[in-house]
Amino acid sequence: MAELLPLVYDQLRALAAGYLRRERPGGTLQPTALVHEAYLRLAGRPPVSLHGKTHFFALAAVQMRRILVDRARAAASAKRGGGLRRIALSDDVASSTDGSVELLALDEALTRLARRNPRRGKISEMRIFGGMTVGEIASHLGISERTVREDWRVARAWLMKELSPGNRAS
Repeated sequence: MAELLPLVYDQLRALAAGYLRRERPGGTLQPTALVHEAYLRLAGRPPVSLHGKTHFFALAAVQMRRILVDRARAAASAKRGGGLRRIALSDDVASSTDGSVELLALDEALTRLARRNPRRGKISEMRIFGGMTVGEIASHLGISERTVREDWRVARAWLMKELSPGNRAS
């Protein structure tokens, strides 16, 4: 893992910067800190056999998601909903702000989706938090790109429905 980080550091930092651009102005978390915290969490886990750069991005995406959700939960508990951020569910997950949703609601919906359909949950997490392409996800999961596109289409529609104002649990 230590050997891979320098090779993907700039990509991870760009991904983290994309997430943090959607934070409220004046946020204290910087892209470098998010990448470093994700790496520390990964390094603190029991050793994992990495299957290349794509696998590393998938693991990093999970950690970034957890860090951002933990921070959002802390902010919400401290300020009754203050500091919640919105995440895009568009195909261009790194830059779009259309169709954005609150991070905590998205995390809960992704957890429900993963219980219903683990593969669609994983694909969604890799697209939204990992910024991974259809090809990268297909390669990582050992499935066809067509399957990834179809699963993402269905998962995205399900997430949008789950996250619509009339469906959210208060």
